[in-house]
Amino acid sequence: MALIKFAIVGCGRIAKRHSDILGKRLVDHCELVGVCDKIPERVAIIASNYNLHPYTNMHTMMEEVNPDVVVVLTESGNHARDVIELAPYGKHIVVEKPMALSLEDADSMIKACDYYGINLFVVKQNRFNLPILKLREAVQSQRFGKMVLGTVRVRWCRTQSYYDQDSWRGTWSMDGGVISNQASHHIDMLLWMMGDVDTVYALGATQLVNIEAEDTAVVSLRFRNGALGVIEATTATRPQDQEGSISILGEEGMVEVGGFAMNVIKTWQFSHSTHEDQEVATKYSVNPPNVYGFGHQEYYAHVVRSILSEEPNMIDGLAGRKSLELIIAIYESMEKEQPIKLLLSPNHTRLGKSYP
Repeated sequence: MALIKFAIVGCGRIAKRHSDILGKRLVDHCELVGVCDKIPERVAIIASNYNLHPYTNMHTMMEEVNPDVVVVLTESGNHARDVIELAPYGKHIVVEKPMALSLEDADSMIKACDYYGINLFVVKQNRFNLPILKLREAVQSQRFGKMVLGTVRVRWCRTQSYYDQDSWRGTWSMDGGVISNQASHHIDMLLWMMGDVDTVYALGATQLVNIEAEDTAVVSLRFRNGALGVIEATTATRPQDQEGSISILGEEGMVEVGGFAMNVIKTWQFSHSTHEDQEVATKYSVNPPNVYGFGHQEYYAHVVRSILSEEPNMIDGLAGRKSLELIIAIYESMEKEQPIKLLLSPNHTRLGKSYP
């Protein structure tokens, strides 16, 4: 099979995770051929690790290394700009979460990639966690019966020093708070398991750090299937990370996947048990060393398969847009202090906008 050449744009905090997988060839048929960042000191570190030229202009990099896939890891507020500028090269694009900070930007990204006939892959690595795949399998097999309640909890620790690493962190125009950043994976997971949301009501607060956006939020949801939902998200957990988890309750069963990154099956019970149920909790539990978990490697394996064998893109621009729509509705509910129906097009929020 062919070797897929990857290049990275943006060498911030998450870039080490991506570059380690690609640069160390932890996934078959992957090769890291280029890295770029506007800050020379940052790109120099990753470039030196893999004996690559440190680029500070992504267009120069694209022309000189000619990758098959470019991975956009820039600031959240610049994802749309960078994806749209890169699309004319005709190379597939991987973009970190959230794919954008407005639905208009997300639509423009999807349109640009469609126009140039390329895949847009949105990073949602937790979908590839083994416990999550087993939970998804149970949902699709309708083992829960009537859905009752879906909840996610993000209890992570991000001190002021984390936000001070970059001036864009925690700002409305480039990042948002815990909902748009840290909890975006969990929101995607809740939608994947429970289906579309009808109504959302949210409260947010900035408790322990000095940022524009929230570090703590609680959200109540009503899904279109009649079930209820709760999102609890905070980066104000002290002194360290506690959990990133999801629970699904239905008339015929309940499952909780916990750990730092939705990697550990803590509860797996159904009214009508199977032989496999007795071993699921041990066989499909993996305790990750950090909040990133192990899903990135499987995510990139999926990207490669999608390119080489035409396996359907599991998390394309439309899938990324779905969770973004809920994120924006959550922020609008926070700001208006009232429920928001997602059948409309929520966009009256500070997220993704600059103010004097």
